[in-house]
Amino acid sequence: MQTEHRSHSFRVRKVAWQKRLNRKLGLDRMPVIRKVVYSLLGITVLLIGIAMLVLPGPAIVVIPLGLAILASEYAWARRIIRRGSVFVGRMRRRSSSRSAR
Repeated sequence: MQTEHRSHSFRVRKVAWQKRLNRKLGLDRMPVIRKVVYSLLGITVLLIGIAMLVLPGPAIVVIPLGLAILASEYAWARRIIRRGSVFVGRMRRRSSSRSAR
């Protein structure tokens, strides 16, 4: 219940932050420009994260960040994030059940 509440409040803050940024930059009136801006930014961050898989850097943080930026405009990125969170949840439950033994 606690994590569900935290997750919900994060989503609410994220949407509010996004709306505020869109309003400030004038992107709320130009949906095509907004999609291009978010796409370029998200793809750039994602490619930097992929490069960090072989270069030194926190790829495990940067790749989800790029996907989160893309998820604001694309359903396929939201599905990847959802599948990743389900996978992480399963791994956490599996590791906690092993440590309880």
